Amino acid sequence: MFFNKNVITSSILMLISAQIFAEEQPLTTQKLETIELQAHPLNQSAADFAVADEVIDQKKLAQGAPTIGDALAGELGIYSNQFGAGSSRPVIRGQEGPRVKVLEHASETADVSTLSPDHAVTVDPILAKQVEVIRGPSTLLYSAGTVGGLVNVTDQKIPTQMPEKGYEGQVGVRYNSGSDEKLASAGVTAAIGDQFAIRVEGSKRKANDYIAPNYFHDHDGELEKERRVGNTFAEGQNVSIGGSWIHDRGFVGVSYSNRKDKYGLPGHNHEYESCHPHGDHLHCDGHHNEQHEDEHDHSAHDDHDHDHDHDHDHDHESGPWVDLKSERYDFRTELNNPFAGFEKLRAHASYTDYKHDEIEGGEAATTFKSKGYDGRLELVHLPLAGWEGVIGAQYNQQKLNITGEESILEPNKTQKWSLFGLEHKQLGDFHLELGARVDQQKIDISSNKKNYDDYGFSYSGAINWEFAPNYKLSLVGSHQERLPLAQELYADGKHLATNTYERGNENLDVEKSNNAELGLHFDNGKLDYHVHAYYNHFDNYIYADTTYNYKNFRLVDYRQDKAKFYGVEAEAAYQLNDWYKVSVFGDYVRGKIEAENAPRVPAGRLGTRADVKFSDGWSGSAEYYHVLNQDKFASFEQETSGYNMVNLGVAYAGKFAQSNDYRVYVKANNLLDDEVYSHSSFLANIPQVGRNFTLGLEFGF
Repeated sequence: MFFNKNVITSSILMLISAQIFAEEQPLTTQKLETIELQAHPLNQSAADFAVADEVIDQKKLAQGAPTIGDALAGELGIYSNQFGAGSSRPVIRGQEGPRVKVLEHASETADVSTLSPDHAVTVDPILAKQVEVIRGPSTLLYSAGTVGGLVNVTDQKIPTQMPEKGYEGQVGVRYNSGSDEKLASAGVTAAIGDQFAIRVEGSKRKANDYIAPNYFHDHDGELEKERRVGNTFAEGQNVSIGGSWIHDRGFVGVSYSNRKDKYGLPGHNHEYESCHPHGDHLHCDGHHNEQHEDEHDHSAHDDHDHDHDHDHDHDHESGPWVDLKSERYDFRTELNNPFAGFEKLRAHASYTDYKHDEIEGGEAATTFKSKGYDGRLELVHLPLAGWEGVIGAQYNQQKLNITGEESILEPNKTQKWSLFGLEHKQLGDFHLELGARVDQQKIDISSNKKNYDDYGFSYSGAINWEFAPNYKLSLVGSHQERLPLAQELYADGKHLATNTYERGNENLDVEKSNNAELGLHFDNGKLDYHVHAYYNHFDNYIYADTTYNYKNFRLVDYRQDKAKFYGVEAEAAYQLNDWYKVSVFGDYVRGKIEAENAPRVPAGRLGTRADVKFSDGWSGSAEYYHVLNQDKFASFEQETSGYNMVNLGVAYAGKFAQSNDYRVYVKANNLLDDEVYSHSSFLANIPQVGRNFTLGLEFGF
């Protein structure tokens, strides 16, 4: 069937014409200002924050991607650095990795996802209660240097209140045609007596290699068209059990989680296995290669993979794949009015035992092991001279051991001690917010390189001015200091997933940034819009600089230089009537390092969306956006073509058996079957999934 590029216009008109089937009853809309950010110990509403924090609720997450980067990729200012279907991290305002911290219920994940984009972030958006994107001074409660933003995945593993009926839960199943994905999830909370509740939840997923349009793959020097992108399968399961004692002044609880994943690593290339550095250049295949030899000797759409068709059982013969296992233990408690001067105490501790093998030829070629501890204590104080706030302390430790062919780091242990505080106050039409954080970090490395020991001090302030009815002007400023990772200091080895040989720099200094953001907000109930412009200036920006290349294999050295990132985000929505809401949105970011283009910065995006909700349980949505060409690319990158994205959805929600409810939904994604290449991904030359349809069913009880 032929889909015209203007199909979005017809689709939106079809949705609007559906009004004849609806009863005239007001639509209940959910505004961001009414959603509480669970990561924030002050339990403020979004109106108390200086910038446009985003909250993605459980209903939207249940229909979305099972990896956190792809789950957030459609949000304003957020893209994904997808690495196949098994791993993705969010890219926010051009930042990724350590500059976009991902937390599990305000706690460190303790996985190895910051080491490489092919390493999964061990959070589960499908089981999450909600996902919060936090910006402004509030980020300093959890991390420093996260100038792009901070992502908190709020889970439900430990009950915080007794279920009203003595039990509550939800079950969901869905199927996606793009990868033959089958996904099931369930969670139940039950009361045992009057003060104890137990929670059991889990999810299971299995997906084949995904389908992409006009995909050609190199087989022995000849391009052959293939229906599926090889080695993009993914499967996994996640199970947890938790319990808590809930009393009049709070709760105390524990949980245990077990996660297993298996997913392919597309784009892996063994052609460069013999490459090794010799001074400032590379030796490959036993020969010296001239500087920049065959610098651009690769096709923009050739993934150099060794894939073959494989069935749904995934015999894993098509290329390397990851076998991941993680066990996690959590303890959380909250106590109201713990002692004089304070109205709330919160404490959390976790232990994570993580391991993944990178399997090649049926054997583990490289093994990553991580043992992580994280603990934090927060105290919310009573108002002092009109100031409300929280103070706290945090300690986390990670022991990392990598063995095998791609062991880029010697065994090491990172310890970090932190003190933090956040205060806010209302002064007439002005709302003030101040935050600060001090980090002391020590890294012990099992080699002759020197250990690392340094500290960073970060602070931030924000002011909101309601200068007229329904209007708000916000200004945010911060100075943030990020301490380098062990990888940035000590890396020395091949990384075939990204076709690089990485060399760390043990003399790296603290990364410092000065950041400013200006926002304008308007909301009168019918029309609302917000515009944000931001600027980030870095001293000692830490990055992997390509200093030499042989064909598509690069020698990268971690260095520090001045850098700047700036951009704008805007969105406007209008409630046409009780049923229909239309909106337009767009974002753009520009990044430079020493006047050169920064790598993997996403292109601009412009789009429109229509949402409809009827009184008889029916709802629908139509979305179109265009991603521009990215022609401002870094060295050793290539221009990435833009694309058009059209997504449609329809859902029906009803009730059965008294208060129990259900929901059926159908989504059509990439309806135009456009070729999608993501510049923010290390696999920018491998296409994303083509046209696909999702059918899902959810039960709540």
